[in-house]
Amino acid sequence: MKGKPLRISSSRPARRKLISVAAVSAALVAGMTTTVAVAQAPAGKTTPAADTAPALAGPAEAAPSVPAERLIVGYKSGAAEAKSNKAATADAETKGKEAGENVDFQRRLGSGAALVDLGENLTTQDVSDVIAEYRADPQVAYVSPDRLNTPKADPNDTEYAKQWDLFESTAGMRVPGAWGVTTGSGVTVAVIDTGYVTHSDLAANIVGGYDFIADTAVSVDGNGRDSNPADPGDWYNANECGSGIPASDSSWHGTHVAGTIAAVTNNSKGIAGIAYGAKISPVRVLGKCGGYDSDIIDAITWASGGTVSGVPANTNVAKVINMSLGGDGACTSATQSAITAAVNRGTSVVVAAGNDNDNVANHSPGNCNNVISVAATNRSGAKASYSNYGSGVDISAPGGQTSTGTANGILSTLNAGAKTPTSESYEYYQGTSMATPHIAGLAALMKSANSSLTPAQIESAIKSNARALPGACSGGCGAGLADAAKTVQAVSGSGGGSTGGTTFTSTSAVAIPDNGSAVESPITVSGRSGNAPSALQVGVDITHTYRGDLVIDLVAPDGSTYRLKAASSSDSADNVNTTYTVNASSETANGTWKLRVQDTAAQDTGTVNSWKLTF
Repeated sequence: MKGKPLRISSSRPARRKLISVAAVSAALVAGMTTTVAVAQAPAGKTTPAADTAPALAGPAEAAPSVPAERLIVGYKSGAAEAKSNKAATADAETKGKEAGENVDFQRRLGSGAALVDLGENLTTQDVSDVIAEYRADPQVAYVSPDRLNTPKADPNDTEYAKQWDLFESTAGMRVPGAWGVTTGSGVTVAVIDTGYVTHSDLAANIVGGYDFIADTAVSVDGNGRDSNPADPGDWYNANECGSGIPASDSSWHGTHVAGTIAAVTNNSKGIAGIAYGAKISPVRVLGKCGGYDSDIIDAITWASGGTVSGVPANTNVAKVINMSLGGDGACTSATQSAITAAVNRGTSVVVAAGNDNDNVANHSPGNCNNVISVAATNRSGAKASYSNYGSGVDISAPGGQTSTGTANGILSTLNAGAKTPTSESYEYYQGTSMATPHIAGLAALMKSANSSLTPAQIESAIKSNARALPGACSGGCGAGLADAAKTVQAVSGSGGGSTGGTTFTSTSAVAIPDNGSAVESPITVSGRSGNAPSALQVGVDITHTYRGDLVIDLVAPDGSTYRLKAASSSDSADNVNTTYTVNASSETANGTWKLRVQDTAAQDTGTVNSWKLTF
């Protein structure tokens, strides 16, 4: 089987209501009793502190609708309130009583100003009344809204506005919200693909890779394996790759994938990469008509820091591998072995589910264990018409659909050459090949934000922080649409979300009889409060030849069952080593959970080696 590019081408209780800065700013203006003129400082200089009140924040500083709930009060240097928290507390209470509101001193800022809380459910007039009290006090130098700021990282890249897949509210992956935490620095992503064709919007983020194509008929570059992963083009003539297969121009597929992950950003040109602080190691395995499993297996091994005979040690070991490639059939033991070893070395392996509008169970490596298998969504957030689906899909990401308009595809770096490289360009593509680097980029952001994350934790966090697909999906599109902002905030501890929490594990081996009754392995959960999560992670490690024979269920403490895996006569691959996501929010967390496994057909046996629940 040959792999191929996948393309169709605070201490107080939490406040419940925030007052908008617009209301506070309006109240500040309405509450003014004097007009103050402030001299403008020369460029690059600041004015010294003064006892006169500075100019109020103008519209450019206080955008409408940005939430605020407190005031920052600066007292003149001779005022008791400027140094005494007790005095500032008494003053806030007095001002509140005079305005008819509950105003509380919260704390002293580093600047010496007092932070005061306005109370709840205030109207614009209420705010105006409080501000007026402070403004009328000759010991007050200034009053400012405590504005809520958010990261502002929209890049200046000229084509960024076309990258709906990163920022659009409907079906974008909410990437800008992650950039305030990390941009992926310190992480290398190996793009195992067609190689790399020089592009100025990528070059600064490219590090050494390797060309693993051993067959010169496939390599096109006139030689076998070497340290140069340059893409010479993968064009072919009609019937050259099989009878009835039409001619195809060069795809420059690996370069398009790489641009989505880590195109140079804020360089006033082109596109923005998802993990633009990361580096790309191009690893070439696909050439004319595709690429062989043997080359891909060696590429996976080398990229993740393993040893390949005859190939120099990798000095740019990747913590994330992107494979936007695939073929038909079961995941072979050889490919699975390479993937499992890479993951055991700490590298996340992200793969395309495939573009056949078919069950991913029929397509490798999307059906392999220990991978993050990615389905594609269109601009409305539905499953793209071409995308594979099924229980083997882990997550969905924007892959585009150009049949509804070219601009509905995924824009990235490319080359204009029909056969050999010519001038650099940008082009819209569609496919699970395009969805996959969105998740690889996210994995790089996560690893940069929290270097201790394991591949399993990365997969779990991506799933548990996903949001429901905005559009339809029949057949199974994984945990939903990946949410970069929520996921990165979760793993970095900078915001809400779920990173997985406490894990309970059973390592007692249980034999699975051939074509017999179901067996069960128990785990007793204790010390948890309330119900199980809506994204309970169930990690399963089963050795079994012809895993399609197996039916696997999770049994809750009250006896409710959740089907994890159904039997499939078409899934002939060995073993089950994966993590399932279960909405168990209706179940009490504490109690005895069971993994129930049954072999439904003759000739094959196996063992439940271990399994775990992550809350």
